[in-house]
Amino acid sequence: MSSILPVTFPFFALVFCGYAAAWRGFLPESAIPGLNAFVLFFALPCLLFRFGASMPFAQLIDLVLLGIYAMCALVIVAGTVAATRRQVGLKDAAFGALVAAFPNTGFMGVPLLVALFGERAAGPVIATVLVDLALTSSLCIAIAESGPGTHHPTGPSPLARALRGAFSNPLPWAIALGAVKAASGLQLPGPVDQAIRMLADAASPVALFTIGAVLWRAGRHAHTRTPPAHFLPVAAVKLFVHPLLVLGAGLAARAAGFDVPAYGLTVLVLASALPSASNVSMLAERHGADNGRVARIIMASTVLSFATFSGFAALMRQ
Repeated sequence: MSSILPVTFPFFALVFCGYAAAWRGFLPESAIPGLNAFVLFFALPCLLFRFGASMPFAQLIDLVLLGIYAMCALVIVAGTVAATRRQVGLKDAAFGALVAAFPNTGFMGVPLLVALFGERAAGPVIATVLVDLALTSSLCIAIAESGPGTHHPTGPSPLARALRGAFSNPLPWAIALGAVKAASGLQLPGPVDQAIRMLADAASPVALFTIGAVLWRAGRHAHTRTPPAHFLPVAAVKLFVHPLLVLGAGLAARAAGFDVPAYGLTVLVLASALPSASNVSMLAERHGADNGRVARIIMASTVLSFATFSGFAALMRQ
């Protein structure tokens, strides 16, 4: 643990700084969406582009690891929806399932896991990003939009609309462009490469600061009182059940004869142990779900994950 905390503490400290800056008014609330847009559309795509361009596609995407993570995401979504649907309704159960299965990999996990394990961790982490954007989020939004009162008799189906939203996200395209660059051997002009490098270097600190600011904003816009029994169990699923399920599935796949690299499984488990993705609160607000409940799940998972994630990291590195 003594070797883990010096790495994890600065990451969580930057999240706290973002929360404190928004809470104290140093960061105006009106600036938070712009800060989030800078990370999502500029800094983070450049970081993922660099990782995508740093290794061959076969090393970047391990299909066995991707399959393990995708299967576990489906189990978490199905289990959470089934367990909470009667309690909160289908739409809110779907968004609860999304925060239970969707870790904050983009804003927090990529820089944190690369700091812990080096750039070779980028491949498994990128696989989780692709699964969460293309599968987990699309499925949960489709479930949320398929409930009573939300059906759209004309136009695309809820799943088609959710997939369209997922593929409008710049992150998968940044990864794909990086992979194309690696495969083609193309060299970017020096000034272009330097601009990408500068934006990529800004991704980690600004993303972590933004997480804190988004958490404060989500709490400020939460207009409902949510009993702890409606959000703490879902946070526990995110922090404990999800990583343990991934670990169990990985070990089972290895016992069945699949090639599951030890470092890849370690990165996958730790990605699953990350707190819930903070941007889901904005997504829930946009879709008319109970944003207060979602915000409390994200806040609880983020606060508790400093201890739980550090504990998983210490155990997995032994």
